[in-house]
Amino acid sequence: MNTLNVILIVLAAGLVAMGCVKADRVRGWRQSFNPSAPELPDSAFVAARVVLFGMAGVSIFSVFQFMAVVADAEWSDDELTSAVGQATAELDGTSRFGDIFGDDSGFEEEFATMIEEEVVENGGGGAPQSGVDAGSTASNKPSDADYTVMASGADAAFCVHVVRTRSKDGDYEPPGIAGNPGTVTVPNYDFAVTSRKGAC
Repeated sequence: MNTLNVILIVLAAGLVAMGCVKADRVRGWRQSFNPSAPELPDSAFVAARVVLFGMAGVSIFSVFQFMAVVADAEWSDDELTSAVGQATAELDGTSRFGDIFGDDSGFEEEFATMIEEEVVENGGGGAPQSGVDAGSTASNKPSDADYTVMASGADAAFCVHVVRTRSKDGDYEPPGIAGNPGTVTVPNYDFAVTSRKGAC
């Protein structure tokens, strides 16, 4: 529980305590401080109690609102477990086009983004739409890579293994100019994706 919630709870408790003070005691205190002050009617105490209890209710409501906002901004272990499992199933067996120049220098960022987006997409309605990180390992290669998937708020971690295989049958060759044969081939790759609990 954060500091703001603690302050609001203490404030609510103080307001309730003030609202529970008996009218005779308040009149006695008031008389001791200002003997010439006019007598307060019972209706004033009723109105004061309504205001104090109302403010206490608002404070408690705000605590629950803040707690809900924090919960929505963080992942739970169950949410991450489910999202990683579904993301793995959806990515496994998919195909993607690669760089026409055969430059695989950006593969790590590409794979990490692919995993992070898929996990967030499968997080469900209660999970945040961000906060997922897929960290690559030092031994990664374009054809075989591991990523440790974690999320803000969750203690769990998962190792996602990605195998990328060249699939010439799925290559795309854009038509050339004026009906001439194309000179560019967009390479296609098949992905095999698995995951297990624990960091890579």
